[in-house]
Order: sequence, then C-alpha cells, then structure tokens
Amino acid sequence: MQPVPPESPFTGDEAGPFGHSKSTRHWSSARLASTVPTMLRFLLGRLLSLGLSLIAASLVIFVVIEVVPGDPAAFMLGLNANEETVLALREELGLTGSKTTRYVAWITGLLQGDFGTSYTYRVPVSELILQRIWVSLPLAALALLLSTVIAFPIGLIAASRRGSAADFSIMGGTQLGIAIPNFWFAMLLVLVFAVKLRWFNAGGFPGWEEPLQALKSLLLPAVALALPQAAILARVMRSALIETMGQDYIRTARAKGLTRRQVTLRHALRNALIPVLTIIGLQFSFLLAGAIIIENVFFLPGLGRLIFQGITQRDLVVVESVTMLLVFAVIVVTFLVDIAYALADPRLRRQA
Repeated sequence: MQPVPPESPFTGDEAGPFGHSKSTRHWSSARLASTVPTMLRFLLGRLLSLGLSLIAASLVIFVVIEVVPGDPAAFMLGLNANEETVLALREELGLTGSKTTRYVAWITGLLQGDFGTSYTYRVPVSELILQRIWVSLPLAALALLLSTVIAFPIGLIAASRRGSAADFSIMGGTQLGIAIPNFWFAMLLVLVFAVKLRWFNAGGFPGWEEPLQALKSLLLPAVALALPQAAILARVMRSALIETMGQDYIRTARAKGLTRRQVTLRHALRNALIPVLTIIGLQFSFLLAGAIIIENVFFLPGLGRLIFQGITQRDLVVVESVTMLLVFAVIVVTFLVDIAYALADPRLRRQA
C-alpha cells in the first residue's frame, strides 16, 4: 500500500506562491466575458439612439422645409406664368403628391444614395455636394486646428497658475471670445486685413489648382470660426487639468520630488485629455455644419452657402438633402465620440 503524501497547503483552485491560481484565471476570464456583453449592449444602445435621432431629424427637416412659404415652381417660372404651366412644372418636379408620399420617396432616395435633382441648377444634388464639400471640410479642419493650437497652451497656463493674474486675464479673454459673434468678428477681420492692410482678399475661393492661394483664402474664415471654439476648449482644458491636479496620485508624485511642471506634463495632462478630446470631436461636427454665416460673409462656395442659396431660391430638395447630410455627420461624429469615450472610461459603459 502506497503512503499517502501530505496534503498541500495550496488546495483546490489555489496555486503555489510563484504561480497563478485557477480561480484567478477563472475570475479574469469571467470578467472579460462580462465586459464583452456590456460593450455590446452599449454599442446596440448607441446605434438605436443614432437611428432614432436620424429618423427624428429627417421628420423635423422635412416638416420645416415644407411649411416654408413659396412655391418652387412659381418661383422658377416667375409672376407672369399661367396656372397650367406651373402645374406641369410641379408634376415634373414631383411636388404634386401627398407629403407622406414625398417624404417616403425622399428617404428611400437618400438610403440609395440619390439626393434628388436640384430645381434651380437642374443637376443631381450629389454633384453639388461633391463640388462644395471640398471647401467646407478643409475650412472646418483648419478652424479646428487653429482652435486647438490656441486653446491648449492657454488652458495649460491658466490651470498651472490658478488664481493668479494670468489666470483671471485668460478666463476674461475666453469669456469675451465666447460672447463675440463670429460673423461680427469675421467682418472685423475683413475690414482690417482685407480692406485696410490688403493682406488677404475680402472673399471668394480660387480653387485647389493653387493650394497656397486656396489655403490663404480660407485662413480668415477659419480664424473667425476658431475664436469661440478656442475659448470654449481653453476653459474645458483648464477645468479638466484643475480637477486632475487634485487627485491623490498627483499629490504622491509631488511628494516623490517631481516639480509642478513635471507632474502637469507627465501625469495630469494625459488624464485630462479625455474630456478635451470629446469636445474637439463635437466641435468638428459643429464647425462643419455651422459655417453657413461665415461662408456667406466670405462668399465661399461651401455647403453652408449652398443651403443659403437653396433657401432663397426655394430649392427645397437641395436644402433638405444637404441639411440632412450635415445632421448625419453631426450624429455620426457624436456616436464615434461616445464610443471612444466609453473605451477610455469603462465607468461610462456600466452607467449606460
């Protein structure tokens, strides 16, 4: 009969002092398995919210555009057109059906990539969008770049010198930047740099055949758009840094002998970037969709000016389709920002 070896002090799922226990491995696997359904539920919830937002936005856009006074057919033919001609043009433009039928046809066309045909230009709206988006996209990107370059150092200085004269001056300046209307600031830029100094043209866009001239024509509009966004971003940057600097690990780093500058740049800044990057993502969609006035001030042939021209010319299909495209861009960017934030902060997934 073989002797029974002594029972190990590490029984069951336990392991020795130099290994991982089975229970630890099972716990890690269970945690990973529980994280995947949580993230999946979060994604499904956000996708459902995105779809409902798009449906609601399409309904609001269609209803608002339809109640705008003025008949596109009568506007195109003039005041002296007879009723039969106007009716024939309405049938040609597809304006004679019920509003429900027209809404369904419009949404079906959008889902198939058909934005309709412009009443005024008599070309597909998709062609107009492709021509104009290469002005609006670079303008939004340049404005976002300028606002970020301005806001980061300003917010960093204000947070690192909290309560000082520099902090009060920066906060007062950002409050002024938020309060100033960007169209008024745009006209001021035109008056100073185009009319007085003649460093820039007052408006227009030469095209991308000459890249330097094209960027130069977008610089003043980008500055006008970037000012309020830089002010908002600087205030968010300051608040996030101040909150991060009050955490325990920051005090521990200071106790180990790191200077305030080292702690701010090595530890606090990286953790404070999460809300800042969220605001940057939202600002890009706002700059893309909210440049209507600025594009008209500088006579830029972008999507904003296309919407304005469509409203004045009663080109309903252009207004509806371009506005829906911009709303779609805003909602998708917001969705992507939510996903990125949830990946960076698991607490948001659990709350959702």
